[in-house]
Amino acid sequence: MSKRAAEIERNTNETQIRVKLDIDGKGSSSLSIGLPFLEHMLDQVARHGMIDLDISAQGDLEIDAHHTVEDVGIAFGQALAKAVGTKQGIRRYGHAYVPLDEALSRVVLDFSGRPGLEYNVKYPRARVGQFDVDLIREFFQGFANHAQVTLHIDTLRGRNTHHIAETIFKAFGRALRMAMEFDPRLGEAVPSTKGKL
Repeated sequence: MSKRAAEIERNTNETQIRVKLDIDGKGSSSLSIGLPFLEHMLDQVARHGMIDLDISAQGDLEIDAHHTVEDVGIAFGQALAKAVGTKQGIRRYGHAYVPLDEALSRVVLDFSGRPGLEYNVKYPRARVGQFDVDLIREFFQGFANHAQVTLHIDTLRGRNTHHIAETIFKAFGRALRMAMEFDPRLGEAVPSTKGKL
């Protein structure tokens, strides 16, 4: 199997983003997005997904964070899709439950080629610091659409907004790791009865 790494640049009138990743990495990250809470969450994805992740972004944060958060999700999804490639030999499905104190979230995903997001999360408050938690859904919608994955995110319980968000991103990283791992029994086959994903 070839090295599973990719680099994507996405430039629009609203954002300029570069994502470089290696999905067979050690979990290191270098993140310069201008949104400390999002950087903290993406560091969790890198660490728990064992993905080496380098993201730099400049966006119209003077308006708000929406464009930057969504476009980082889009570019991350594009880079991951490129790195996974034909999906030969991968497990395809991944899932994880992650707790943090009182909070518990579940993420289940499928590298199906069919983008879709089911997002069932309620936050007790609207912000963590200055970060609008409504934008977390926008990140995952952009990711799912461009990584071509089916993604289910459910928070089962939680009272602390930061804890809830962190369980989601940690579980997402762990589900990604599981889905992208090679299945030694599969060899180089594509995990689909269609023979293509």
